[in-house]
Amino acid sequence: MATQQELWGSETSKAIDNFPVSGEPVPAPVVRWLGRIKAAAARVNAELGLLDADVAERIARAGDEVANGEHDDQFPIDVFQTGSGTSSNTNANEVIANLAGDGAHPNDHVNMGQSSNDVFPSAVHLGAVDAVRSELLPALERLAGSLGRKSNEWADVVKAGRTHMMDAVPVTLGQEFGGYAAQIALGRDRVRDALGRTVEIPLGGTATGTGLNTHPEFAERVREKLGLGEAPRDRFEAQASRDALVELHGALKVVAVSLTKIANDLVLMGSGPRTGLVELRLPELQKGSSIMPGKVNPVIPEVVLQVAAQVIGNDTAVTVAATQGALELNVRVPVIARNLFESIGILTSASQLLAEKCVDGLEANEDVLRRNAESTPAIATALNPHIGYDRATEIVNEAVASERTIREVALEKGVDEQTLDQALDLRAMARGTKT
Repeated sequence: MATQQELWGSETSKAIDNFPVSGEPVPAPVVRWLGRIKAAAARVNAELGLLDADVAERIARAGDEVANGEHDDQFPIDVFQTGSGTSSNTNANEVIANLAGDGAHPNDHVNMGQSSNDVFPSAVHLGAVDAVRSELLPALERLAGSLGRKSNEWADVVKAGRTHMMDAVPVTLGQEFGGYAAQIALGRDRVRDALGRTVEIPLGGTATGTGLNTHPEFAERVREKLGLGEAPRDRFEAQASRDALVELHGALKVVAVSLTKIANDLVLMGSGPRTGLVELRLPELQKGSSIMPGKVNPVIPEVVLQVAAQVIGNDTAVTVAATQGALELNVRVPVIARNLFESIGILTSASQLLAEKCVDGLEANEDVLRRNAESTPAIATALNPHIGYDRATEIVNEAVASERTIREVALEKGVDEQTLDQALDLRAMARGTKT
């Protein structure tokens, strides 16, 4: 019999002994959604006349407590466990049965109409959808808004463009940050688009998707109590594959790739203070060196880059695990869950940090930006329509060789001042052609 401190039973104890792998339990959102599902299932089974009303209500109340996080410490089984999540489902059945008290059996009552094969992946899917909606999407919205505000603030701040890490025609700092804002907004949309398929859960399929030992109305009624929509388009697809989680994590990987580009750009533009680009001033948050006085490092972009690397790595693990869907069941669900929830959590934190501790406090070094824009030989591109590509090339080559400006050399080569004033208007050049 379980002690007051340990609400689980013998099968949970066996799993604890069998899987001393990482010391990392199943993600808490999965446990809490197991509680929600068990509570809804008990109430539905009572409504269907399959479970005593008193026992059902005690099970449901216990499930609600698990769902509220009141018993997280009662789920100690390592996440690297039985590939279907059977151990964690059994853990939930035993804890809830003990909480429910006399007459509540973990298999016959708490698990009525269910199997680990449909309940555990359902909890993973629903927990992920919940975490994305309540945590990640707002964080991405916050970051996109922060980048967008900087885009507006710097709409007329001209800077040198760069392609292949070499001088290119001018852009504005606002245009660059508008691109970053759009990257994050598109990433948010990609993640959100994947949720409609992620919410298609295999609940009611029991062991192999057939629904053996489950009332025909069970799954629909439980989904209704959980506030979900229609049934999956095919319950065997929903049970045998974890493709929706691969798609969702793939969208997270895209966000990680976007964050990598943005963070690297911030590091480059903020490099210095003497020998780098020095175009942006990043917030000074802490000492950057234990030996070099006054050194300040781009610590927040560096954190974001590390998070992005982890998410991209997690995506490989999720992808490989999802390929293991042999016949009627994928048996790598716990490791998918482990990586998926880690990615959601660290992307949420990194996006918030990047917005609050970096982007919001960025300052543009407008003198350097203007000087770089004026000195780049790429501005000679605007002379092409007036004097031709070959003649403009001659001017560029001589300007670079003599370390003079394009204007100086062009005047020497006979280009009139009116043409130069018209062609070398940096703001007009940055505006380009509107489409």
